[in-house]
Amino acid sequence: MTTHNEEKVRNLLDRIKVLKEKSHELDLSSKEDLGIGVMNLISLEEHFYFTYQKTKDDNFLQLLGEVREMRKEMLAKIVKNTKGEVWCISKHLLAAAMRFIEVGTKKLGVGEEKEARELFDKAYTLWNIFWGLNLDLLGVKDIESEAENKEENLEVIVPRDDSPSGGKKITLWGKLGNIIEKIMDCCKE
Repeated sequence: MTTHNEEKVRNLLDRIKVLKEKSHELDLSSKEDLGIGVMNLISLEEHFYFTYQKTKDDNFLQLLGEVREMRKEMLAKIVKNTKGEVWCISKHLLAAAMRFIEVGTKKLGVGEEKEARELFDKAYTLWNIFWGLNLDLLGVKDIESEAENKEENLEVIVPRDDSPSGGKKITLWGKLGNIIEKIMDCCKE
């Protein structure tokens, strides 16, 4: 008898297998670059908003509108599933990831390496959730389930050559991150 978590992992692996078979048709490294570009457009929207608030210069509102339209256009090239709130979830996942990266970078700059690593890990988890949603590897229900079952943590054993036990436990999010990393290798031309 399989457990609920084992079934979820098997389901995820089946979806990944299909994606890997189709990955030669997809230009995923360009989509990854586009995702980072969208992250920066979201940051620009925020900066134009705050600059407008501080200066009350309407030019910043006009720039905010123009950047927002560009961000919507570019995000639409990645987010194909507009069911429910996937569009907004995707935008906020990228925005939060970008902010965690920026704060982590500042922490690194002042010698707070531990805090920086924690923020970078959180940013990468958000990045992976974004791609998991937008490559149809997981759905919103998977994310809700993970949050509700935090104590179960959806652990799986991943074999490692350098491990004396032959494997280590990682969460479903960690597994998803490893898989997305392999699929979206930006160094493949």
